[in-house]
Amino acid sequence: MLIKLEEALRVVTVLKQNTKEIRDSLDLPLMNQKIEEFEGAMQETYFWDDMKKAQEITQEAKGLKDRIGLLESFSQRIEDVETLIEMCKEEEDETLLQEILLEIKNLEKEIERFRIEILLSGKYDKNNAILDLHTGAGGTDAQDWTEMLLRMYTRWAEAKGFKVETLDILPGDEAGIKSVTLKITGDYAYGHLKAEKGIHRLVRISPFNANGKRQTSFAAVEVLPELTEKQDIDIKSDDLRIDTFRSSGAGGQHVNKTESAIRITHLPTGIVVQCQNERSQHSNKETAMAMLKAKLVELKERAHKEKIEDLSGDLKEIGWGSQIRSYVFQPYTMVKDHRTGAEVGNIDSVMDGEIDVFINEFLKQNKE
Repeated sequence: MLIKLEEALRVVTVLKQNTKEIRDSLDLPLMNQKIEEFEGAMQETYFWDDMKKAQEITQEAKGLKDRIGLLESFSQRIEDVETLIEMCKEEEDETLLQEILLEIKNLEKEIERFRIEILLSGKYDKNNAILDLHTGAGGTDAQDWTEMLLRMYTRWAEAKGFKVETLDILPGDEAGIKSVTLKITGDYAYGHLKAEKGIHRLVRISPFNANGKRQTSFAAVEVLPELTEKQDIDIKSDDLRIDTFRSSGAGGQHVNKTESAIRITHLPTGIVVQCQNERSQHSNKETAMAMLKAKLVELKERAHKEKIEDLSGDLKEIGWGSQIRSYVFQPYTMVKDHRTGAEVGNIDSVMDGEIDVFINEFLKQNKE
């Protein structure tokens, strides 16, 4: 029992250090000053005249208070655990020891989750995400690989409690899918998923090859933030070509009977988006416009341009590069992120959506 208690004390020391690092990075005096300013504004008689702005201020103040409160809660819980450890040493209570170990385990998870949230401080990190998967080189295997990634990201999102909505999907010729666009709705969906942007490489014995040869396949993952009303941008109508077409794929009797699907081309850049998820042409158009705006804003920032109008067609292929991650099924099993060096041997767990190890390591190494 004494050995377990000494190990528990060592972990608690690490947790105290992690909490201190979080506290230092948050700049609590500045946060408290902002809260005071917000609360002062809330006392003004005109505060609720602009309902939208008032709600934004109220939410921001609540967010700051919640962060401070959570940090104080961690510090108190750590102190309580230290007290319990001393009691357990004196009483040699096995039941108390198990309670201590469980609380330490919970604290480790919660503090790490909070630390990652602190890293998500980018302009669009809190937004919903638009996730695009596209088949790369590899033929039928690549189309099957793209569908495997679709399952992986869907499982990851559902485990987070996020809502997953399919905006557009193009089935493969023999198996899998050629492309799919998802909307992932939830706080910090984009902040997490931005770590997944790039080329994903699969190595396995091909189930579509009669000779059982090893096949390398590729799929591209693009991640965009869904813009909020506050972040919205204007696009000239003259810069757009809007086409309607009949939906394809699964969808019951309604599919292929009306031209409700929408394809929008941004003429200056050549960027094309489409949506066929909704039965209403109007709804599909709204969704497609949201996708286009997200692509243009993301492209503008990558290209370091001041305005959307400064974008042109020669910029639309910026930034793909080589693969960011390899998934190896044979001759051994391993998933390795080439940017961070993070590795996981249990490839089945990764394909079931357990990709936080890669996302978190990326966020830690790319803190803005």
